[in-house]
Amino acid sequence: LRVPSGTARPGPAIGQALGPLGINMAEFCKQFNEKTEPMYEKGVPLGVRLSAFSDRSFKFDVRSPPTSYMILKCAGLSKGPANPNPEVASGYITPEQVYEIA
Repeated sequence: LRVPSGTARPGPAIGQALGPLGINMAEFCKQFNEKTEPMYEKGVPLGVRLSAFSDRSFKFDVRSPPTSYMILKCAGLSKGPANPNPEVASGYITPEQVYEIA
């Protein structure tokens, strides 16, 4: 499950993952937002590993942002190129930035 940090709201994307498990979407969103707000800026996509229990309780672990997101952020791009061209670079990142991502 991938959820934006600090801005999770009950909706179709989260509902499709939590609904069949019987988990309260509003409660998940509240706990997720409380946990991620101090760690990341709002809107950063984060992976979530969710464990659902038979009594409809749950536990979740927040994962780090995807590498592709970090690379785009370091390169100063909002999204990848529409027409990729191996002859012309879309953006550059320094070795220090690569080390920071790793």
